Amino acid sequence: MTPNILAKHGAMALPTEPSVYIASLSACLQLGFIPSDAECVASAWQAQSDRLGSSLYWPDSPADFGLRPWPRADAFASCLRQLGLYAVLPDGAWVGRMARAGVPTVQLRFKSDDAAAVQREVRAAVAAVQGTPALLFINDHWQAAIDAGAYGVHLGQEDLDLLQPAELDAIRQAGLRLGVSTHGYAEMLRADRVSPSYIALGAVFPTTLKKMATAPQGTARLAAYARLLRDYPLVAIGGIDTERLGAVLASGVGSVAVVRALTAAADPERAAAELRRSIHGYLGLA
Repeated sequence: MTPNILAKHGAMALPTEPSVYIASLSACLQLGFIPSDAECVASAWQAQSDRLGSSLYWPDSPADFGLRPWPRADAFASCLRQLGLYAVLPDGAWVGRMARAGVPTVQLRFKSDDAAAVQREVRAAVAAVQGTPALLFINDHWQAAIDAGAYGVHLGQEDLDLLQPAELDAIRQAGLRLGVSTHGYAEMLRADRVSPSYIALGAVFPTTLKKMATAPQGTARLAAYARLLRDYPLVAIGGIDTERLGAVLASGVGSVAVVRALTAAADPERAAAELRRSIHGYLGLA
């Protein structure tokens, strides 16, 4: 069975019935989980106790969290189980540069309110990966991604919430893969409801790229998330560098996303080669 994470953190052991939910909720809040995540774990802990007659172990059964079994008729198109090195890049020129450098998975994260500029950059990114094996995801701009024939779309939680069911169906019907960002249990359960192609987990370590609602997750939580989401391809993101790769990959994820480790590197091609070699060597990928 999986280790008791509360014991690992030095928290008091949970009592058995009659107050599994209340005790686990209190313990999770003491461990620093935000209320919505603490509630998810407490509900799962109660479900585990009801199912097994025991509440000693950190819950990681998909059924205890209310996740539907696989396969699913409404699932998005599948992607590789192990996406390997995943580069998040600011424009089409960077996408092409890293695709040619051998990065297997790339994402265009182009921020603009100019619809014409978005369309140009998305088309440029799609053209830039032609002739390479790189898989291209487009951040946010799902309609432009469909129009340009991208491999997939990546959405944050707010973007996912803004989509109408018909718009989500349009992405699915176009055959694009869908990746969704998550930052804790509540967002993971929200992402699972749309059955995406992969789920991103972060921020694993502190990052200056964006303000997070949750504290850095760390590798212990990352490993617990990976056990829960075992049926998905998983991407770890947030403050990951070469020194932290081993601990991140040991969690069970099949991909590591980086931003500044490439775009701020003195020699991005060399940095990409070193990261790819380390990640793919650990995962046993070619």
